[in-house]
Amino acid sequence: MTKPAALIIGAGDALGGAIARRFAREGLVACVVRRSAEKLAPLVDSIRAEGGEAIAYGVDARKEDAMVALVADIERDVGPLEVAVFNIGANVNFPLIETTARVYFKVWEMAAFAGFLTGREAARHMLPRGRGSILFTGATASLRGRSGFSAFAGAKHALRALAQSMSRELGPQGLHIAHLVVDGAIDTAWIRENFPDRYALKDQDGILNPEHIAENYWQLHCQPRDAWTHELDLRPWSESW
Repeated sequence: MTKPAALIIGAGDALGGAIARRFAREGLVACVVRRSAEKLAPLVDSIRAEGGEAIAYGVDARKEDAMVALVADIERDVGPLEVAVFNIGANVNFPLIETTARVYFKVWEMAAFAGFLTGREAARHMLPRGRGSILFTGATASLRGRSGFSAFAGAKHALRALAQSMSRELGPQGLHIAHLVVDGAIDTAWIRENFPDRYALKDQDGILNPEHIAENYWQLHCQPRDAWTHELDLRPWSESW
């Protein structure tokens, strides 16, 4: 083992990439994961251009064998896993009677079950060392459901409950488990293209900057264990509750 590793599941173009870059700037090897490793090439290149280290993995986080092998490979080939971030979204909007069993189950697999596999395998390797951070990205739907979001809210509620249970079990064993509620629109191309009115609030700090969100992940990882935060809400100053 050589350098400490940070695992980011769901390392997309916005928040996931920002989290990977933030940890890489601190000397951790960013182990970035999407189902398609090829789509991670721009992120890996940008991290390396800044002097950091990054490795791309093409893994379906819903597959147990793949997740077991992924974390074991990182521990063997990269270094000790110091932080694991689960950042898969899976946001869908369907009226209830149009929500098929396949849709509901797939959203649960992506946003909840994959989080369980990530947390379990990270904890398996962190516990013998008695240290490490496991951080879960939540959303407004983690706290309350809305019309059309039965599948997404159900999965996000499940992920939050998982984080709470893990914190109570693993916190006394030295692992910091945290759940971040990102309550607002994030500055992404998708928001710009689909919600131009909301994106227009960017100049007024009315949408969340991915780099600013990522800073909170780093700060959570650095917290002293006598003052750990379990749940953190992040929203623009103008966002209504």
